[in-house]
Amino acid sequence: MSGFSEAGLRKVRGVLARYVESGRIPGLVALVSRGGQTHVEAMGTMRAEGGAPMRRDTIFRMASTSKPVAMAAAMVLLDECQVRLDDPVDEWLPELADRQVLKRVDGPLDETVPARRPITVRDLTTSTFGLGMDLTAMSFPIMGKLFELELTGHGVTPEPDEWMRRLSTLPLMYQPGQHWQYHVSHDVLGVLVARVTGQSLETVLRERVFGPLGMKDTGFHVPADQIDRLPPSYAPDPQSGEFVVWDEAVGGRVSRPPVFQGGGGGLVSTVDDYHAYFQMLLNGGMHGGERILSRPAVELMTTDNLTPEQAAVRNDLAKNSVQVSFGQGQQGGWGMGMAVRTYRGDYAPIGQFGWDGGTGTTVYADPHNQLVGVLLTQVGLSVPAPARLIHDFWTTLYQAIDL
Repeated sequence: MSGFSEAGLRKVRGVLARYVESGRIPGLVALVSRGGQTHVEAMGTMRAEGGAPMRRDTIFRMASTSKPVAMAAAMVLLDECQVRLDDPVDEWLPELADRQVLKRVDGPLDETVPARRPITVRDLTTSTFGLGMDLTAMSFPIMGKLFELELTGHGVTPEPDEWMRRLSTLPLMYQPGQHWQYHVSHDVLGVLVARVTGQSLETVLRERVFGPLGMKDTGFHVPADQIDRLPPSYAPDPQSGEFVVWDEAVGGRVSRPPVFQGGGGGLVSTVDDYHAYFQMLLNGGMHGGERILSRPAVELMTTDNLTPEQAAVRNDLAKNSVQVSFGQGQQGGWGMGMAVRTYRGDYAPIGQFGWDGGTGTTVYADPHNQLVGVLLTQVGLSVPAPARLIHDFWTTLYQAIDL
């Protein structure tokens, strides 16, 4: 299998350059690989006002693109039979035992019914345990409480035991297994991994995934002697488009080890590290001659796990919030930690898997074309530009495949 056409790569480069030269994206790093051919583009500058250039080894806040990678820790536990998918989680997460469920998702927090069954490991790995982020429910009391208690990873997150204690004070929005819901399950899963193993989530990932894959720049913070490789993270003003620093590099939220290692959005990484991980998934769990995850584990992660009812909820959410998400998230299915494309809705084929991040990151792999694409920026999705850049990157990359 050959890689990409020269004309196609020029087109990809042209689209990326257009965003940087227009000033909408200060800088970016992109990596694409296919058939043993890898191509990298680093453009623009680390800061909006100029200065140091972006480089291939620039470190980015991965945001929700942490999810597909952090999920590997749970898959290791499944491979080793330390947990089973339909085990109730009460043994390790007693805070989630004997749940109450809201009678109405938009109703008062004290109007509840008992959960029909315990929460299971499967509910956490598939994001269906009953609580999560919902862009269409921001005005509901339960969503307000999730933010107030700092359970979303968007503020100063408490340490894991306190985080779980706060979570235990809330009812579920839906019965376990009933609805797909975003984000929170990944952070719960990180706590589960730590309690089952007696190690931190980062230690498990480093020993079992990052180390063997050579992902030397991936973790939950950037060491002080590497901080010059980290750009600030911008969340531009939605009205004016003016670049606003959301998180500075020196002294910022990833400049020191966090008290809570968030499997839903806490990782920092580089294009080469993420390429190594997604290439391992394309290789059925192998990296060189070493097995990182079993082939069935990889197949389970990268296959749609949702029932038709659960998928309907995810599809409705994606299609009814395009004005907020700028069209992100419309792939149909969800595996374990990532989206799985179940219908041909754009240039990507069925079976493509991966995810996007709110800090302006995207990474997908495509088994049909043996393709990996990674695009990392420092501009958050508070404005359309980074989302449109992500769309245009994938649109042009698929045209660059030289069969």
